Amino acid sequence: MTIRSLIQEMRSRPHRVVHDAASTANSSDPFSWSELPEELLREILIRVETVDGGDWPSRRNVVACAGVCRSWRILTKEIVAVPQFSSKLTFPSSLKQPGPRDSLVQCFIKRNRNTQSYHLYLGLTTSLTDNGKFLLAASKLKRATCTDYIISLRSDDISKRSNAYLGRMRSNFLGTKFTVFDGNLMPHTGAAKMQKSRSSNFIKVSPKVPQGSYPIAHISYELNVLGSRGPRRMCCTMDTIPMSVVEYRGGVASTSICSFSTQSSPFFRSHSKPVRSNSASCSDSGNNLRDPPLVLSNKTPRWHEQLRCWCLNFHGRVTVASVKNFQLVAISDCETGQPSERIILQFGKVGKDMFTMDYGYPISAFQAFAICLSSFETRIACE
Repeated sequence: MTIRSLIQEMRSRPHRVVHDAASTANSSDPFSWSELPEELLREILIRVETVDGGDWPSRRNVVACAGVCRSWRILTKEIVAVPQFSSKLTFPSSLKQPGPRDSLVQCFIKRNRNTQSYHLYLGLTTSLTDNGKFLLAASKLKRATCTDYIISLRSDDISKRSNAYLGRMRSNFLGTKFTVFDGNLMPHTGAAKMQKSRSSNFIKVSPKVPQGSYPIAHISYELNVLGSRGPRRMCCTMDTIPMSVVEYRGGVASTSICSFSTQSSPFFRSHSKPVRSNSASCSDSGNNLRDPPLVLSNKTPRWHEQLRCWCLNFHGRVTVASVKNFQLVAISDCETGQPSERIILQFGKVGKDMFTMDYGYPISAFQAFAICLSSFETRIACE
């Protein structure tokens, strides 16, 4: 059987995950796809991965291979490299894995003012007008004392009870401080859940905490007390990413930001232990912590005398001036506040309700999307 016929056969299958009890692909076949020899199966998957390259929609063939059965999914996991090294967003789990080291993943966000929703798309071309591939969706819920942004894998089912729920972001009353919560991360540290057995008097202790209650990042905007006009100043503390990952080239981002365990996407589940989470600002690194968290700060724009405005070089990715535009870089030294030159996340306006979002190592698409959502919140105290 040729690779072409194999791909055509997989395309004819329904686009859904087939679990361990995989049925035969065709009633005329004398064997099940799950019974292919491992050596032959590995060679097939390597060729499919090579032929498909890194662009959508051809990547759907790799996804189809992982959806055949459990054995195919395990081998596909070994063959397909993570975005950090391949710059490819193939599976839903890629949205919570660190971006590429040497480049930025180009995405864009569409805002719907009527429904208070936001949709994240992967740019398929270098053009700012392509349709893109849908990645994530978020919905804004205004409450009396705060604002919640619910982030989901599906645009038609954005709720905390959904299987597609990934996490949420909550702001304070003034809209100056935000906390990003991972809806799938189950840490083995922190508060334990007490359960009493019916058959005995012993009490069982579960180390897990409820979903959606674990903070992975804190975002703060500097108050503008004097009311002077100028760019916003923001600081992001990535609680699950150590500072050491950007201090040297050999650093590796924590696997905690690669965790992914929703029922709707069984690909490559993991329950990793976070690096640490008890720090919320750069000043917290003064205590005796061995590995402080990564702190991101917006790059300071320069004042253009001729244009009479603040300017940043977005390399053609931003076309409309807006107070929401920003570029985030890592603060390599918390004591001096010296920022690095490498851009980790940039966000800017290109239309009335269209914004570009480019991110790279060591943050994920989920974290980058949450940070950009904080820029949409109206904050009178900061402007």
